[in-house]
Amino acid sequence: MSDAPIRTGIGGWTYEPWRETFYPKGLPKAKEMDYAVGHLGTIEINGTFYRTQTQATFAKWRDAAPDGFVYAVKALQYCVAKKKLAEAEESIGRFLASGLSELGERLGPILWQFRQTRKFDAEDIAAFLAMLPATLDGVRARHVLEVRHESFACAEFVALAREHGVAIVVADHVDHPQIADLTADFAYARLMRTQAAEPAGYDVAGLDRWAEIARTWAAGGRPEGLTYVTDSPADAQPRAVFAYFIAGAKERNPAAAMALAERVSA
Repeated sequence: MSDAPIRTGIGGWTYEPWRETFYPKGLPKAKEMDYAVGHLGTIEINGTFYRTQTQATFAKWRDAAPDGFVYAVKALQYCVAKKKLAEAEESIGRFLASGLSELGERLGPILWQFRQTRKFDAEDIAAFLAMLPATLDGVRARHVLEVRHESFACAEFVALAREHGVAIVVADHVDHPQIADLTADFAYARLMRTQAAEPAGYDVAGLDRWAEIARTWAAGGRPEGLTYVTDSPADAQPRAVFAYFIAGAKERNPAAAMALAERVSA
């Protein structure tokens, strides 16, 4: 049983301080995306969170990425803004039909980020999960939820996610609940504690810790040192790993992603 791939990356590719900390001096802004996809294993596209993109744009992103590179796509915020998620089917359908399938094999997980004020409602969450398709025009669609209210840290939510094969973000954040229970055939971490004083975002011990966690997921294990909601482990199977350095000291995130990639490939 071989280990699954581990990809590390950042959110987006446009951030002015990266002109000083990531991109080579003098690199044209139009070349930033090409540079980013050439030096990272994945990027979480956040432009899709703010507005609907076109099929041509998704095709452009597909063609820019090298072999093995995978994008995560952050779902349009409007889709999960309704008071009742069960009423969002039309907006979810429009978003999913906007061109995501143009990414083809470059399409990674679709991230559905809930507002921090959204509380767990079993019936509503079950209705929402039932709306998420397994394929888009023949392209596999993987889904992951980022929940940011402590009410989601319950066994019933974990069971619903497992029933639908939808992952839960493993958050490294000062306020958001950490739910490390694996519920899909991939693991998705958002690491949000980078520090400006650390050239690689996290200190050596922090990077080593997350490298060990990622390797354990990829090998099919259940890492120690995380916060689990249930005592029931997921099936022991290798899981593709997506780890993104988001927020925190954002100027350090590319260095953090490359430092983690170096560790997991050693």
